[in-house]
Amino acid sequence: MTFTNLTDAINIPKIIRVIPRNRNIEAWLLAFALGLFAFELAQIQLSVLQVLCADFWLYFVPFTLAVLAIHFVLRIRASEADSLILPIGVVLNGLGIAEIYRLDLHTVAVKGTELFAGKQIAWTCIAIAVAAVVVIFVPSHLFLRRYVYVSMFVGVGLLLSPMLPVIGRSINGARLWIGIGPLTFQPGELAKIALTVFFAGYLVTRRDSLAIVGRKIFGVRIPRARELGPIISIWVASLLVLVMQHDLGTSLLYFGLFIVMIYVATGRSIYVVVGLTMFFSGALVASRVADYVTRRFDAWLNPFDQSHYDAVGGSYQLVQGIFGLAHGNLLGAGLGGGLPHLVPLAESDFIIASLGEELGLVGMFAILALYLLLVARGVRIAFMHNDDFSKLLAVGLSFVIALQLFIVMGGVTRVVPLTGLTTPLLAAGGSSLIANWIIIGVLLRISDSMGSGQRVIGAVN
Repeated sequence: MTFTNLTDAINIPKIIRVIPRNRNIEAWLLAFALGLFAFELAQIQLSVLQVLCADFWLYFVPFTLAVLAIHFVLRIRASEADSLILPIGVVLNGLGIAEIYRLDLHTVAVKGTELFAGKQIAWTCIAIAVAAVVVIFVPSHLFLRRYVYVSMFVGVGLLLSPMLPVIGRSINGARLWIGIGPLTFQPGELAKIALTVFFAGYLVTRRDSLAIVGRKIFGVRIPRARELGPIISIWVASLLVLVMQHDLGTSLLYFGLFIVMIYVATGRSIYVVVGLTMFFSGALVASRVADYVTRRFDAWLNPFDQSHYDAVGGSYQLVQGIFGLAHGNLLGAGLGGGLPHLVPLAESDFIIASLGEELGLVGMFAILALYLLLVARGVRIAFMHNDDFSKLLAVGLSFVIALQLFIVMGGVTRVVPLTGLTTPLLAAGGSSLIANWIIIGVLLRISDSMGSGQRVIGAVN
C-alpha cells in the first residue's frame, strides 16, 4: 500500500472530530497556568528567602495533581465543556495561594504561628475534587429544575443557620459562620448557589406573569401585588441579613443577584429601578438605626478622620489598604517585595490590596481581565443555550462572581462601603473556595451540554 492510499484509507476529518479539541486547548492553557504558579512561588522564595527551598514542592505538587485530575475528568465526562473556564480558575486560585504563602513567610519571620497557605492548598484540593464530583455525578444540570423549591429551603436554611444558638459563630462582629469544634464554615457561600437555582427555576415559570400582566400607570406597566411578592420577600430577607447578621455584603449580593436575574428573565427595567430603590432606602434607614451599619458608612465616607481611624472596627484597615495600593504604583513592588502584612486580614478580606501593592495597577488590570473573561464565558454559555432555565442559571452563577468581585474591590477602593465578603478564588477560606469551584463545575457541565441534544429536551420538558 502506497503512502497516498494509506492517507486515503484514514478518515482524517473523522479523527479530528473524535479528538476533544477543547480539552487539548485546555491542556496547553493549564500547562501555562501551572508554569505561572511555579514562577510565582519561586519569585516569592527568591525575593523573601533569597534561596529556593523544598517548601516549593509542598504547594506545587498537590495543586498540580488536583488540576490534572479534574482535567482528565473533563476529558472523559465533559469533553465539549468550555476550554477557558478551568485555566482561568487555576490561574486565579494559584495566584491567591502564592500571595498567602508570601504572607506566611513574614509570619514565620516574626515568630508567628497563624499560617494559612497550608490550609489553603488543602482546601483548594478539596474544592477542585468537589468540582470534579459535580462533573462526574451531574449528567445534566436540567435535573435541578425538579428541586427548585427544595433549593429555596436549603438556601434559606443555610443563610439562617449562623443564627442558631449552639453552632452559630460571630467573627469580627459578623455572625456568618457555623462551627463544630475547631472547624468553622460559612454556609452563606453555598446558599448563594442554592438560591441561584431557585431564582432560575422560579423565574422560568413566572416570566410571562412578571413581564406582561399588570396595570399601566403613566405608561409604565406595574406588576400585580402578588407578582411583586417575591421581590418584597427577598428585600425583607436581605435586610434581615443586614440587621441580624451584621453583613452588608451578603445582603447586597443576594438582593442584587435576584434583581439581575429577574431583569434577564423579563427584560423590564422597572424591576431594577424598584429593586434598587427598595434596597438603598432600606440600607439608608439601617445606617441610621443600626450601629454596625453606621460605623461602616462613617469609615467609608471619612476614613482619614482620626476618630474613625482609631475607633475599634473603624477605618484603620481600609486606610492601610489604600496606602498599600498607592505603594504599588503602576508596576508594583514585585511578588515578595511589598509590605502587605501591614494590612489586617491581608490574606482574606484585603488580599486585593496585597496583590495591588506587589503587582501594581498593571497587575490589577490583568486580574480584572481574567475575571471579566470568566464572567464573559459564563454569559456566552447562557446565550448559546436554547432553554430558559439554562440561560438563567448560567447568567446567575456568572453574575454571582461578578457582583461579589465588585463588592470586594469596591470596598477596598472606597467605591462602596467595606463588607465582609471575600474575593472569589483568591482569598483564604475553605467555604469560598468550595462554593466558587462548585460554580465552575456547574458552568462546565452546562457548557458541555451545548453540543448535545439535552438543551432541546430540556426546553420541551
